[in-house]
Amino acid sequence: MKLNNQIEIPELGLGVFQIPNEETAEVVKNGIINGYRLIDTAKIYENEEGTGQGIKEGLASTGLTREDLFVTSKLWGDNHSYKETIQSFEESLKKLDLDYLDLYLIHWPGTNYAYKEAWKAMEDLYKAGKVKAIGVSNFQKHHLEELLSYAEIKPVLNQIELHPKLSQKELREFLKLHDIKVQAWSPLMQGQLLDNEMLKKIADKHGKSVAQIILRWDIQQEILVNVKSIKSERMIANR
Repeated sequence: MKLNNQIEIPELGLGVFQIPNEETAEVVKNGIINGYRLIDTAKIYENEEGTGQGIKEGLASTGLTREDLFVTSKLWGDNHSYKETIQSFEESLKKLDLDYLDLYLIHWPGTNYAYKEAWKAMEDLYKAGKVKAIGVSNFQKHHLEELLSYAEIKPVLNQIELHPKLSQKELREFLKLHDIKVQAWSPLMQGQLLDNEMLKKIADKHGKSVAQIILRWDIQQEILVNVKSIKSERMIANR
């Protein structure tokens, strides 16, 4: 799928939320081996080092190059100054042991709209070629309206909680109007939807798993998705 700055992004990504750092390398390596090309981490996950090691091992195992992957990380915290944002980005890059990121996101809008300086810093990182695209996460319509009022470069996507029980229709319509992609985190509602009787009936009818039905529902609506799995068989099934 193509972002508004013409960068290509894989529709399906592997997220590493709540995976311990010492286990992350193996998960990421297996993800790459099993066909995942988007790897999504964040400063607050405290596993960027493991993610970077997994990327290195995954590339070595498959013969792929760094350019074959799309790597995302996120800026954490409130009241981020310009200097703090640059510093946080550089720390993430160092932990990941990468020369650049494909996507850098403001993880949360915070409580007081304190992201103007952070966005300016991210715009400068983008202009310097240290990151190929910049965006936001967990922003609602009013947060985006504020950001768009001063942004020189608009976000390429908004990563939000989205699943069949939280469709975020109004927010999605606003994002589409502004050519900002939607990326879903927790598309399976942290596994809670896998036992949903209605979804199980639909899945059985089509000879698919509930997870496959939900992820197809997302992708058919041009919603990018990140899934979390530590087991290779589930990684393969979700693809």
